[in-house]
Amino acid sequence: MKTVALPSGDEVPAFGLGAWNIGDSAASRAEEIATLRLGLELGAKLIDTAEMYGGGRSEELVGEAIAGRRDEVFLVSKVLPENASRSGAVAACERSLKRLRTDRIDLYLLHWRGSVPFEETLEAFAALQKAGKIRHFGVSNLDLSDMQAWWKIAGGSACAANQLLYNLSRRGIEWDLLPWLRERKVAVMAYSPIEQGRLLREAKLAGFAQRHGVTAAQAALAWLLRKDGVLVIPKTGRRERLKENLAALDKPLDAAQLSELDRLFPPPKRAQPLEML
Repeated sequence: MKTVALPSGDEVPAFGLGAWNIGDSAASRAEEIATLRLGLELGAKLIDTAEMYGGGRSEELVGEAIAGRRDEVFLVSKVLPENASRSGAVAACERSLKRLRTDRIDLYLLHWRGSVPFEETLEAFAALQKAGKIRHFGVSNLDLSDMQAWWKIAGGSACAANQLLYNLSRRGIEWDLLPWLRERKVAVMAYSPIEQGRLLREAKLAGFAQRHGVTAAQAALAWLLRKDGVLVIPKTGRRERLKENLAALDKPLDAAQLSELDRLFPPPKRAQPLEML
């Protein structure tokens, strides 16, 4: 399994499992748990969730899926901005730990910027680290100006990752934010790497995939996996789709294929507002 280095020097899997919008349906629960467990068996040992997803149901499902296997997993969760105060983030983390059935979260992220000052959130993250409740902290959906503000605060430069909307159809971060993060060795977690399935219906990508003997999902994921410092967290609750996605690791794109995708999905030509889903 390809890995991505965090600023601490720790290596994390470049292919993780997104747990957005799982745990919402009793009918699909068994398959979703089986999919997460299969992912662990196949080497996708990073699982990404958040207190927001399903009002905590996603974290509960993840906790059930990793029961007895916690030490195998690099576990990521997120605090909502309205809970990200000095005391609020600590309380939110405790609730997440209970739902996840664990004593620690490997990477704890601010889900997006809200009205709580960054200083308070960083104080909470530092307290949680000191208590052993989280190992690393980071952010999500922060643009360049947000990152610069975060970085200036005491402790802000320990940010391990920024989780961002990044895929073939959403390349705006390549203009300024991605280079800034790479320079500081902050990992990028690419969420919605196939645009919540919409890229699979793109005729341009379907044609590319057919020409090169891969599926559209594998092409989109393989493109991201060629990026330095980027890890992908596609969401699926089905084992067959998971196996299809993971096969992207065995189908790396060459320089000519990357150039072809640049022509089909051009990189940005100017700075753009940060996109979110």
